[in-house]
Amino acid sequence: MSDDIVELKMDVSQSYLYSEDLAPVPASERTWSKWHLAAIWVGMAVCIPTYLLASYMIKTGLNWHEALVIIGLANLIITIPMVLNGHAGVKYGVPFPVIGRAAFGTKGVHIASVTRGIIACGWFGVQTWIGGLAIYAIFNAITGAEGELGLSIGKFVGFGIFWIINMYFIWKGTESIKWLETYSAPILILMGIALIVWGYVQAGGFGIVLKQSDQLEKTAATITQNEDAYFLNLQSLKDKEGNIKVNEYNIVSDETSGWQAFSENPITINLIENVQIQFRNSNSETPIVSSIVTPTIIDSTAKPTSKMWSYLLWLTAMVGFWATMSISIADITRYAATQKDQVSGQFIGLPTTMMLYSFVGIFVTCAAVINFKDVLIAEDAPWDPVSLISKFENPTVVIIAQIFMLIATLSTNIAANVIAPSNAFSNLMPKKISFRMGGIITGIIGILIAPWWLLNEISGFLVFVSGLLGPVLGILIADYYLVRDKNLDLTALYEEEGIYSYNKTGFNKAAMIALFAGVIVALVGYWVPALSFLYSLSWFTGFIISFVLYYLLMKNQK
Repeated sequence: MSDDIVELKMDVSQSYLYSEDLAPVPASERTWSKWHLAAIWVGMAVCIPTYLLASYMIKTGLNWHEALVIIGLANLIITIPMVLNGHAGVKYGVPFPVIGRAAFGTKGVHIASVTRGIIACGWFGVQTWIGGLAIYAIFNAITGAEGELGLSIGKFVGFGIFWIINMYFIWKGTESIKWLETYSAPILILMGIALIVWGYVQAGGFGIVLKQSDQLEKTAATITQNEDAYFLNLQSLKDKEGNIKVNEYNIVSDETSGWQAFSENPITINLIENVQIQFRNSNSETPIVSSIVTPTIIDSTAKPTSKMWSYLLWLTAMVGFWATMSISIADITRYAATQKDQVSGQFIGLPTTMMLYSFVGIFVTCAAVINFKDVLIAEDAPWDPVSLISKFENPTVVIIAQIFMLIATLSTNIAANVIAPSNAFSNLMPKKISFRMGGIITGIIGILIAPWWLLNEISGFLVFVSGLLGPVLGILIADYYLVRDKNLDLTALYEEEGIYSYNKTGFNKAAMIALFAGVIVALVGYWVPALSFLYSLSWFTGFIISFVLYYLLMKNQK
């Protein structure tokens, strides 16, 4: 065992700040090795959002290797504060809400921990609904039933079953979570490799597949203006031999044009509102029709966005992807045997898995461009695994693929969206709310947010809020490394009127000022166009402002 581990020497069990779930993990119970921690990250990182990351970047004009480099760099960047913040978890064996008492105060920490917990509850609901849809798809594949559009009883039954599965692992505790992540990790890695092999074999080579990414950068329909004339520009995907997959298009509007011969040359049109385009290949035995798309109107007078600025925006978004976990990582590292285990485990697990599964998303989608005849335009490419699975007609393939999705969603949900809020809610009333009860509260909130209605809206909101959590991490790291030199009074973390009660108010004014300053400075850019860069780089903005301000305020208090 590491000499760096500090154990509780005094009995503080009578304090209202103490509970068995929030107590330091004894050195004898630190059973998680670097491979367990790496497996945790594999389980968390293999999820639909990871699969989709590169697609969003490619759709904005980046090529596949630019997207992959940004994802890799962003995850290397976020792993550094992840490891720094995980140090206290290993040394003192306590979760984030307890460590946070040192910086924020015994009551002030609730602002940070509950905010982080509520965000996790939102993601829990979204992921549980997605898992429920996988169960619903498995049922349909077994029975041969047709899946229904919109909401249905079957989808809610699937949601309920998956919710109960999640609750089972919460009830069984952290050892069952370790078991889940350890055994799901190799399965998920094999799934990614299998998808790459499928794309390679079907297309006939890596080079052929990756070359298709150039096609995915092109929007199917755009409208440009030259003086008073408007031009419609159409783009079709091409097959492996370079043949255009579309031979007809149709302008769907108040004045429907009917099917016309496809042309890659600009077509003069009278610009009308709500114009939409549909494509088809009528040469197939059964004509293949694309989805209906709305053309992107290109402003030829607009200045092109700097490539470097685009890189920075995406880098910020990718760093923000794990912003919440970087705050509460001690919830996991408290079970690590040594500092070496937590450092190597996180560096092995996080950047590697994120790059691998982002590459899987890129590679498989590029392969689908030439492997599926019904993918006619870039907008119809199956960027998400649900769309990809729906293109296979073999029920066995669908069932196996959906089981993999269930494992991926469950492992992500438990590790990323349950542990943190369970500890956060337990910390509100340690004597009355256990880890189990906190997990049940998480599950109930996950239902109350009605993810079946608010899936897209909630996801966007959660990403927005996550980006504003940089100040919390900035304060935690500044406090632990600069203010306290990695030395905390473990006993005082549980004392009702100790040094971390901050004159019995429970709030550290320096932390409160630094927190709100970091958030406000980041948000100023939302309202003031000239300062929009502050908002665009919100995670970095908030982190730096709060980090520096907190250190200066605490230094002046000494």
